[in-house]
Amino acid sequence: MNRSLWVGLAIAVLNSSPCSGEDTKRPNIVFILADDLGVNDLGCYGRTEHLTPTLDRLAKAGARFTSAYAACPVCSPTRAAILTGKHPARLHLTTFLPGRGDAPSQKLLHPKIRQQLPLEEITLAEALKGAGYATACLGKWHLGGLAFSADKQGFEFVYAGKANTTPTADEGGKGEYDLTRKAEEFIAANRDRPFFLYLCHNTPHIPLDAKKELIEMYKASFNPTYAAMIHTMDDSVGRVVKTLDDLHLTDRTIVVFTSDNGGLHVPEQADDPPTHNTPYRAGKGFLYEGGIRVPLIVRWPGVIAPGKVVDTPVISTDWTPTFLEATGVKPTSELDGVSLTELLQGRALPSRSLYWHMPHYTNQGSRPAGAVREGDWKLIEHYEDGRVELFHLATDPGEASDRAGTEPKIAADLQAKLAAWRKTVGAQENTPNPRYDAALHKTLYLDTDVSKLKPQATAAETGASLKEWRRQIDRAVSTK
Repeated sequence: MNRSLWVGLAIAVLNSSPCSGEDTKRPNIVFILADDLGVNDLGCYGRTEHLTPTLDRLAKAGARFTSAYAACPVCSPTRAAILTGKHPARLHLTTFLPGRGDAPSQKLLHPKIRQQLPLEEITLAEALKGAGYATACLGKWHLGGLAFSADKQGFEFVYAGKANTTPTADEGGKGEYDLTRKAEEFIAANRDRPFFLYLCHNTPHIPLDAKKELIEMYKASFNPTYAAMIHTMDDSVGRVVKTLDDLHLTDRTIVVFTSDNGGLHVPEQADDPPTHNTPYRAGKGFLYEGGIRVPLIVRWPGVIAPGKVVDTPVISTDWTPTFLEATGVKPTSELDGVSLTELLQGRALPSRSLYWHMPHYTNQGSRPAGAVREGDWKLIEHYEDGRVELFHLATDPGEASDRAGTEPKIAADLQAKLAAWRKTVGAQENTPNPRYDAALHKTLYLDTDVSKLKPQATAAETGASLKEWRRQIDRAVSTK
């Protein structure tokens, strides 16, 4: 059966069911996704130099997760995972689109990934739209061009806004308030029916910019411009939350706030390092905790007890099954994630392993790798040479002590599970690079290991020693 026929039949069946009288019982969903926000960038996560009163209150009104993970350490794959409930490795969409070109500095070639979220995938938006939900995608999409845009994937109202704006009295540096106004309008227009709002801010992705008075206000912070951007994002979220309150929609609306990957901890383009992910290692692009552990706040009145702190590991693929269960919509295919509804209600989830597959070199200096977390143990396998690292996260959250040598049985077991999982999901693999330049590889990746970068007092100080490394990483892709 072709995709359009399937969707048509699904909508017909759902619309014919006697569910219209149940609309007020089905929760609205507001999913707010930040872009490159680090796990500890919010006040409620311990970042005292950033003021985030709205998000701190949201956490107190619901749940704050301490072990929430992005499905990938870069944006597009995580966004695909959120909207499908499937792992990026299964989708063959494992790095940002369009991806980084191959270069002689690479020992391995990148696999040829899909350049879009395939239309045959039935997204969360399509499933909810078929069940009578109003759907909107505001902000960053990054899952394909015009033929694969959000309006082709179940979103009725689509507004991209601008990724970069000139800060004014009424706007920030990333078009935050423009997106917020559209969100307010969508919520107001659909107050009498269930809705799904997917609000994807471009904040705090580079290039960094914010109102000058806010930058001055945060002049003592690690990165004043970045701190000002976090301030603006928090204020924007506050307006959306206030709209729900003013329209008496709070009690029947699930609000989720999270990030697509960890914070960027190295200089990129003209910017100094935007943030650091202390105590976690590395950042965006890496499978160390700083690259994949993200902030996650969920408010669901009547379901989540206020002030809840959740330590159970969860991942981006869990959102589609969670929202489908919450709204009473059955999934149409097998999903890689699990529903978190029982966890949100205070019950335990069955134990499981979490997996990552990142067969790419990134703009942030990372190399192809895979990872698995099982309980407190986490293994990273480096695809260039098969080397593994084993960390015990409960005692070593900064992944400073590799225990693969002292715990060989645990390492071998986890590596075998990671290999079996890759086979199960049909993960793409790397192939040798015939143009490999070992000397250049050593210069970029071995002589300078930015995964071990320790932040200094300021972003400017932290990035000062990496200017030449940054230039060479950027130049590598254009090297013939």
